[in-house]
Amino acid sequence: MAKALRNLNRAKPQSCGVGLLAVFILVSLSYVTMSRTNKMRISIATSQLPPLLKVNSTSMTSDKSDGHDDSSHDGEKAGRIEKSSSVDHVEVPVTYSRGELGGMKPEKKPICDLSNRKSEVCEANGDVRIIGKDTRMVYVGPPQFGDSGGGESWTIKPYARKWDAGSGARVREVTLKLVNGYGDDTRCSVNHTVPALVFAIGGWTGNFFHDFADVLVPLFQTAYPFGGEVQFLVANMKPEWVKKYQLYFRKLSRYEIIEYDNDDTVSCFKHVTLGLRCSSIEDFQMEPSKSPHGYSMVDFAKFTRSAFSLQRDHSWRSDEQHNKKPRLMIIKRARTRKFMNVEEIVQMAKEVGYDVVVAEADDDISTFSGVVNSCDVLMGVHGAALTNMVFLPTNAVVIQVVPWGNLDWIAGHYFRDPSKQMKVNYLEYSISEEETTLSELYPRDHAVFKDPMSLHHQGWDTFSRIFLQEQNVRLDVNRFRPFLERALDILRQQPRE
Repeated sequence: MAKALRNLNRAKPQSCGVGLLAVFILVSLSYVTMSRTNKMRISIATSQLPPLLKVNSTSMTSDKSDGHDDSSHDGEKAGRIEKSSSVDHVEVPVTYSRGELGGMKPEKKPICDLSNRKSEVCEANGDVRIIGKDTRMVYVGPPQFGDSGGGESWTIKPYARKWDAGSGARVREVTLKLVNGYGDDTRCSVNHTVPALVFAIGGWTGNFFHDFADVLVPLFQTAYPFGGEVQFLVANMKPEWVKKYQLYFRKLSRYEIIEYDNDDTVSCFKHVTLGLRCSSIEDFQMEPSKSPHGYSMVDFAKFTRSAFSLQRDHSWRSDEQHNKKPRLMIIKRARTRKFMNVEEIVQMAKEVGYDVVVAEADDDISTFSGVVNSCDVLMGVHGAALTNMVFLPTNAVVIQVVPWGNLDWIAGHYFRDPSKQMKVNYLEYSISEEETTLSELYPRDHAVFKDPMSLHHQGWDTFSRIFLQEQNVRLDVNRFRPFLERALDILRQQPRE
């Protein structure tokens, strides 16, 4: 360009017009080339963004650019429609490496992360087709995958307890295959305008603790960022289970669940997440520092209170409710690890200064959660029912009564650590030999009393049968009384937020 201008200065008058025209053409071509290059870079940066992380108001519509005349069936309730929706793009920078297209190209990113000890997750952006009954997902990889875009596949169990997902049909395996193109068997039946999340509710679901630890907490971490604009495809479908937790599902997705096992359509998506994220390898916990959004168990507890329309966000305060007694819930168990002297415990708790509620955990959690939320202290023998602490108001107190048999480790793992993450105060009471009904079954010189750990070492079946199934509790109210008094002191001294 500079050389052309210097030549223009030496040109004769009659050739100036031609020279000016040449300069104009050179400048115009440079501008057009730069504009096109920038547009191309912007287009690629937008189309190859990482997984969805933050919900904005950008709309998405279905795409039929695969050469097939795919029909978009009427399925509004399942998110199967070609309408605009508040689905987002990701506001995360793309990593580039030296290559073609102006010297830069997106780097190849892994599709599946199998490194987490608790769960495996795959992310696919672009053109993903899900064949439900065949448990297959096929994905045409973006340009940065190059020639390797065909043949590679991953098979995972989309359940957040991968080391213990059971065998056979307990948790269904799903295969994601990277392909270069599609055949007639993957012709779209339905084009979806929202992202998909595929997960299983097999495994240990049905146990109240595992319902939360293995599904609901990981589901919150994975689905909440979509702001309701996400389509759930559920494997190992349990209709009654879904009904039980319908308030969670309705809060996380605006669309009717697709039963993956019985879906005979080819569902096409622009973004699919296979599996549920876990920021912590521990059960019923989160690690905000390892979560893309910094989610914590406090966030999950707040979300739970919102989903169930629970009224109380904080527990009893003496300065605000001096005419009202704090409320204690005693969890009543029906079969094992029962309190054998409930009436005596109730009488003592009233003497300490509590309004007392005795209740057995109910499958109607929309109602039972409200009763729990009305309480300030929750006490019970170690068991899944203590998971109800998630419904307690902030700064409430949970007292775990630990059965005989060196069960401190299991008590701490399942409830002590999670309660602290939820900002629920925790007290632990370990019963004595005199308080266990095992004394009615075994002599005092038996290993049950002399060497409980030797029974632990015999395996789960022996451990569970003796210490979890055969044991009930006859609480020494005089020995336990200081724990209820301590809980009352905690409530009185709790900080204002």
